[in-house]
Amino acid sequence: MVVVRLPSLLATQAGGQRQVEVEAATLEQALRQLPVADLLLDESGELRRLVNVYVDGKDARELEGLHTPVADAGEVRVIAAVAGG
Repeated sequence: MVVVRLPSLLATQAGGQRQVEVEAATLEQALRQLPVADLLLDESGELRRLVNVYVDGKDARELEGLHTPVADAGEVRVIAAVAGG
């Protein structure tokens, strides 16, 4: 079981859930189980550019991306980046 923590904005879209527990072997499997998966992953199944995900405090993009193992992870944290001009 891995705990996925969502920021307030995404928690609102997930029915108020700030954290979700899922059974998953990889980060992709964990994210696809979330009620906000379509907001995290693009049409090609990749992590959206303005979404950052950390597995036990380490940036998933610097690990194995969506293939990062999470079965033994204590926490997956989703952070929505802020962009503007």
